[in-house]
Amino acid sequence: MEITDRKYLNKYSELIGNQIAGLISYFNFSEQKGSFDYLTKTSAIFSSNIEGNSIDLNSYMNYELNKENFKVGKEIEEIENLIKAYEFAQNNKLTESNLLHCHKIFSETLLIKSKRGKYRTEQVGVFGKSGIAYLAVEPEFVEKEMKSFFNSISTLLESKLTEEEVFYFASFIHLRFAHIHPFRDGNGRAARLLEKWFVAQMLGKNFWKIPSEEFYKNNQSKYYETISLGVNFYELNYDNCLSFLEILPNCLK
Repeated sequence: MEITDRKYLNKYSELIGNQIAGLISYFNFSEQKGSFDYLTKTSAIFSSNIEGNSIDLNSYMNYELNKENFKVGKEIEEIENLIKAYEFAQNNKLTESNLLHCHKIFSETLLIKSKRGKYRTEQVGVFGKSGIAYLAVEPEFVEKEMKSFFNSISTLLESKLTEEEVFYFASFIHLRFAHIHPFRDGNGRAARLLEKWFVAQMLGKNFWKIPSEEFYKNNQSKYYETISLGVNFYELNYDNCLSFLEILPNCLK
């Protein structure tokens, strides 16, 4: 499946895509709670929470106000590293090398040094309560898949897209990246960062403010349920992708 594929665009438009321009026009960027820096921190916190980090927004903000009274632990470091990755992305173009740099930044607490900012060299899977739920593409094919993936992103970035198309392809970028699962760890954080990075590069820096990570966290069951389209990389059924694609626009409501 290529992320440039428009196969599901008409159905997407009927489902929610034709509402996106209106949702954007009613979404008040200037009245989002807090400064740009604050919203960047909330993005990183909620994205980390999805992966099991227990430091919630209030706890992190209390830490920032009283750093001298807190002992910095791994979970705080994990969030701060992801904040740095978001800040790097906000000031740099979306490219493969820049994504790898972001991964190198935010995976400091997740992986040994030799694995940071590099594609995996081992087989990985996603595990659920009953065992393995999804088996990703073999490690020897990851680099090839990612080259194709970023060639498609480059094509999209050079295209003139409507707001509806931007959100459609951003969600597909998120979905396909999660299915390739190119890193040993940090794939979910990278996928959510990529999605927002694409939207902001296409539509403007203000779009870093949309609360997509918070919305995914608040709808985590649906997020995990709809991102699952098959038991392995070769049996993914993208005909069932629309339930996932509709989540991102709903964060504007």
